[in-house]
This record gives sequence, structure tokens and C-alpha cells, in this order.
Amino acid sequence: MTATEVEEATEPLGAEPRRPEQRPRPVRVGWRKLTFLPVVLIAVLLATWLWFQQADLDALSRNALSGGQVSKALWQHIQLTAISTFFVLVIAIPLGVLLTRRAFSRATPVAMALANTGQATPAIGLLALLVIWLGIGRRAALIGMIAYAVLPVLSNTITGLKANDPTLLEAARGIGMSPTGVLTRVELPLAVPLILAGVRTALVLNVGTATLAVFGGGGGLGVLITTGITNQRMPVLVLGSVLTVVLALLVDWLASLAELLLRPRGLRA
Repeated sequence: MTATEVEEATEPLGAEPRRPEQRPRPVRVGWRKLTFLPVVLIAVLLATWLWFQQADLDALSRNALSGGQVSKALWQHIQLTAISTFFVLVIAIPLGVLLTRRAFSRATPVAMALANTGQATPAIGLLALLVIWLGIGRRAALIGMIAYAVLPVLSNTITGLKANDPTLLEAARGIGMSPTGVLTRVELPLAVPLILAGVRTALVLNVGTATLAVFGGGGGLGVLITTGITNQRMPVLVLGSVLTVVLALLVDWLASLAELLLRPRGLRA
């Protein structure tokens, strides 16, 4: 039995049956939602490419942008974002579920305080401490990104589960559903919108934080940005910055589509 069926089971006996036209309609993503932002991003990339065609690149700039270094930095940035977000989900969602159980509810303030500490600490300072502890490499950058992005997913998971209507949960238990069944078929589906919003925030945070991975030897688009700044080469700096912004907006757009499409059918407006 799903969350929608439990909600229907809790209707008063004398209530009028729900009419078919009152049922939620499937989500339809409009053409503007699908095309507007991608068209803008393509236009930005095209304008950047046309500018590069006319730019006067010196030997140092050509060396920084040649040999597939741009595609390598972009791929490293995507890898850093994907891997860190995966571990954020693996850590934050199960921990959020655990902290909403009665036996572990007292640990919620401690866990939230640790998550707040991870995000309140300046990212570059946290990365520096991790490099001192773990040495230069991708591992230090990934741990710093994970610590920085856990808070939105953890807090949204806890908030979403605690916001569930107690009468729905009691009705699910009353019809014989096990605690695991109540969690997986009622509580989590109802909390999905808030959880997805936290995941979307974490993704965008990770795209931005990944630019700092260069200071720990993690690579990414931060290599182009720091090269452009330290060597005072504007074309290299512009390319690294534009690619970072485009990637962040693209990730946010994809996450917004997932937020609509992955929402349980019974909660779709």
C-alpha cells in the first residue's frame, strides 16, 4: 500500500468518494522548461568560442589550453562533483532516516551541529587542514566537498520525515504494515520533494566547491582559473570561469527536472 492509498484509507466513512478528475495529473514538463536554459547556455558557450577565435593568445595561454587540458579539467570537475554527491547521499539520507527514529532522536542535535560545522568552516580552510592531514591528492578534496555538502541533504531528510502527517503513519500501522513498510512506502515517498530539494542544493554546492580542489591537487576547472589569475592571462581565466558557471547552471537545471519527474505520483500537482 502506497502513501496515496493510506491517505485514501483515512477518509471519513461518510465522505464523498474522490472523483477521478480530482486525482493528481501526471507532471508535464513544458517546452520552456526543457529548452530555455539549455539554449541560453549554448549561446554563452558559442559566444565564448567566437571570442576565442578572435582573441590574441600568447604562448603561455596556448600552452595552458592545448593538449586536451580543457577537456581533462572539465572531466575531472564532473568526476569530483558526481563522486562527492554520491557519498553525500549515501551518508546523509540513511543518517537522516536513523535520526528520525525514536531510539536515535537524542543524537539529532549532535549530528546537526557537526554538519553545520562542516559547512560553516571556510571551504579553503577545511581543504588546507585535510591536505595537512591526508596529503595532496583527490581524496582530501573529496572529503572536504562531502563535509561541505552534507548539511542540506541531512537537514531536508530530517525535516521531510518529521513533517509527515501522524494520522497517515498511524493508519499505515493500523492496517498491519511493518515499520520498514511504513518507512519505505509512506514516510519516504511523502518526504521525497524535500529530500530532492536538498540534493539539488548539494549538487550546486559541489560544483562550486570543486573549483577549490586544485589547491589540494584534485584538479578540475580550478586549474584554469588559478592559472589565469597567477599568470594574468584573461582568456584562460574567462574560459575556466565560463565553464564553471555553465556546468553549475546545467547541473541545477537537470536536478530541477529530476525533482519534478522523481516526485511520487500521488504528490504531483
